[in-house]
Amino acid sequence: MSIRYIEIMDTTLRDGEQTSAVSFSASEKLTIAQLLLQEVKVDRIEVASARVSEGEFEAVKKITNWAKANGYLDKIEVLTFVDGNQSIEWMLGAGAKVMNLLTKGSLNHLKYQLKKTPEEHFADIAKVIAQAQSHEIACNVYLEDWSNGMRNSPEYVYEALDFLTTQPVKRILLPDTLGVLTPKESYEYTKAVVDRYPGTHFEFHAHNDYDLSTANVMEAIRAGAHGLHVTVNGMGERAGNAPLASAIAVIKDFMPEIETSVVEKSLYSISKLIENFSGIRIPSNKPITGESVFTQTAGIHADGDKKNNLYFSKLMPERFGRLRLYALGKTSGKANIENNLKDLGITLTDIDLKKVTQRIIELGDKKEVVTPEDLPYIISDVLDSSAIEEKVVVQNYVLTHSKNLKPSATVQISFGEELFEEIAQGDGQYDAFMNAVKKVYSKKCIELPMLLDYAVRIPPGGNTDALCETIITWSIKGKETKTRGLDSDQTVSAIKATQKMLNII
Repeated sequence: MSIRYIEIMDTTLRDGEQTSAVSFSASEKLTIAQLLLQEVKVDRIEVASARVSEGEFEAVKKITNWAKANGYLDKIEVLTFVDGNQSIEWMLGAGAKVMNLLTKGSLNHLKYQLKKTPEEHFADIAKVIAQAQSHEIACNVYLEDWSNGMRNSPEYVYEALDFLTTQPVKRILLPDTLGVLTPKESYEYTKAVVDRYPGTHFEFHAHNDYDLSTANVMEAIRAGAHGLHVTVNGMGERAGNAPLASAIAVIKDFMPEIETSVVEKSLYSISKLIENFSGIRIPSNKPITGESVFTQTAGIHADGDKKNNLYFSKLMPERFGRLRLYALGKTSGKANIENNLKDLGITLTDIDLKKVTQRIIELGDKKEVVTPEDLPYIISDVLDSSAIEEKVVVQNYVLTHSKNLKPSATVQISFGEELFEEIAQGDGQYDAFMNAVKKVYSKKCIELPMLLDYAVRIPPGGNTDALCETIITWSIKGKETKTRGLDSDQTVSAIKATQKMLNII
C-alpha cells in the first residue's frame, strides 16, 4: 500500500476568526501561530485577510517577524483580493510571502457580484499574479463558491481552471463556501477536477452548515485532494469549518494510506487555548476535544471496560493527551465507583461499596454533579452515618429568610412514635433551626450540648454546586465530639450533622 501525504492548512486565524463576536489580539494570534506550527505541526497557516484593519496588519507583522527568524515564513499565508496591487502592497508591508488569492469559482458570483465576463476576470487575475511574482510572493488561488459552481455552472469552473493551470500558481483551493455539498458531491466534484488536471495541487476547504464537513473532508481525500483546510474547534463563519481534531482522527483511523504531519497529542491543548482566547465554549460532547467524550457514564460500560475493555474503540483518550473517566451519578454502577476509588487508592468492602453507590445514585437523582474529588467526603459521610443508630429523626423543617426580619424555622422531630413540632427565630437560618430544636428538647427535659466549632468545606477541585461538608464540634459530657453532614446545601448539611449529634446524646 503506497502512502499519500496530505497537506493540512489551518485557517483558524483567518476563517476561524470570522466566527461571530470573535477577535484575537495580536499577541494571541502570535501564540496560536507558534503552537500550530511548532506543537501541532500543521503544514501551513492562513493568518489574516489583507486590508482588513490596522490591528490585523500589526498582528501579521508580529507573526511574520517571528516566522522569518524561525524558518516558517513560507508557511504563513494571507487571503488577498483581485484589487490591482493593493493587497500585494499590504502584504509587502506586513512581511508576508504567500498569498491566497480570492477569485470567483461560480458564474453566479462572477455575474452578480463582479458584473464582469470570465475573460475580464481572468485578465485581472493574471495582472495580480504577475505583480505578486515580481515581488517574489508565492500565489495560491481560491475559487470562491466552487461547490455551487460545479453544481450550476461547471463549464465556467473548467474555463477558470483551464486559465489558472497556465499561471504560476502553486495550489488551487476548492472551497465549499456555503457548506452545501453532500459527501457524494464532494467526492465527484473533487475527483472530476483532480482527474482533469493531474499535475495540479488541489486542496479542499469544507464548511459545516449541514454538519457534513468531516464526511466531506473524507470523501475529498478519497477523490484525490492533495490538501485540507481546517480550523481548531471547527470555528468559522455561520456553522464553522471542518474541525482539525475530527479530520485528523478520521484520517488516522479510516484512511491508513493517508499520512499527515499533525501531532495528535497536541490537539486537546490547542483546542482549550482557542476556547479561552475566543470565548467560544467547546460543547462538552464535541468529538475528541469535548470534556465528556472520554467519560463513561453507564455502569454497564464501566463493567465491560473492567472485564475486557468491551467499550473501548480506536479513539483512545491517551492519543490526544487525555484520560478515560468514569462518571459518578444516578446511572453509576459499582464498576464506575470502583474505577474511581482505584484511582484514589481506596478499597471498600462490598457492603460499604453498595452504600456509597446508593448515596451517589441519590445525589444523581437530585441532579447533583458528583466528582471523583467528592468521593472521600461521601465515603466518610456514609460510613459515619452507618455507625449511628437513628432513633431521633428530623422529619421536616421550613427555613425562612426575609429582608429586615429575623430568620425563622419550623421543625418536626420524631422520637420513635412521638412527634414534636416547634417554631423559633434566630440570628441565621441554622441558629433559628437550633432554637426550635432546643424548644423540642426542653419538652423532653434534655439539655443540648454546647456547639464548640462549626466548619464548612467543599472538596478541592469539586464542583461547588455538588457537595458541601459541614463539621460541627460539640461538647458532650465534657468530651469533644465531631459530627459531619454532607449535602449540596450548606444549611441542610449542618442539619444532617446536627441529627447525628441528637442520636449520639
